[in-house]
Amino acid sequence: MVIGIDLGGMSAKGALLSDGKLLGKTRIGTSAERSAEETARDLARLAEETAARAGYNLADAEAIGIGAPGVVDSATGTVVKWSNFGWENVPLAALVREKTGKDVFVANDANAAALGESRYGAGKGYADSVLVTIGTGIGGGIILGGKLFEGYRSAGAEIGHMTIRLGGKKCTCGRRGCYECYASTRALIRLTVSRMRKFPQSALWKYAPSEERADGTTVFSALAEGDPAAKLVFAEFIAALGDGIVNLANLLRPQAILLGGGVSAEGETLLAPLREYVYPRLYVSEKYAPLDLLCAALGNDAGLYGAAQYAADKQKG
Repeated sequence: MVIGIDLGGMSAKGALLSDGKLLGKTRIGTSAERSAEETARDLARLAEETAARAGYNLADAEAIGIGAPGVVDSATGTVVKWSNFGWENVPLAALVREKTGKDVFVANDANAAALGESRYGAGKGYADSVLVTIGTGIGGGIILGGKLFEGYRSAGAEIGHMTIRLGGKKCTCGRRGCYECYASTRALIRLTVSRMRKFPQSALWKYAPSEERADGTTVFSALAEGDPAAKLVFAEFIAALGDGIVNLANLLRPQAILLGGGVSAEGETLLAPLREYVYPRLYVSEKYAPLDLLCAALGNDAGLYGAAQYAADKQKG
């Protein structure tokens, strides 16, 4: 049995898993106001409560895996940088190990989610897959030969920061034209609002009575009515999302690319036009090297499964 923890800016979730079966899970609040030492203490408490929720003791768990935001050096279990909490070079694995007496392993949260989907979700059955998570930004992870690819010093797989528009919009990372500037939920909302302004009679206004109330579902609701402005928004979004997927496919040629995040709940409404956009643009035809485009299956639990699996894999060596 292994405990997986998904650490976030407002909460941390914990789950006890045995051979991939989720036995129980729980959640606690987190805050940037608490020090790294205090947060580690909170995570140790979470691990204990998670085991208890499933009817076990912490002593029954073999290890703890943590999926953490930011830049993570997984070899040492150090969070090199997490801007939201102001962390720099926080030895998270060592801090939690000190408080639990357990082996603790830390990976980037998006990488953990990719591993979870690969082993237990939509990526199960594929040796090579890529998870693209669509949220405020774009994250994700790469699985090659059934193993998580992290890159040198765990600094790779930053999917959201490949350039898809030369000299394009300025990204929070300081560069221009990054993938997440055009294909994230934030980008979709920005595009929706711009079309609302241009088309005041659009059905988009029906689902977002003010610009501030536009969200990632607004365009899909108006699209279901056949709204012309919504169609324009959706086509532009699909093109941006598709360009990044084509880049990933041409570079890595995985067997499957999985889409996660809130937008993935749209299922085939999203996937069908995306396939139509992507397949003709692949350098090597999908008929020769089939590429499946799917939505992730584990939802918010992907990071829990992945963090636990990461720890289990590391223990096995």
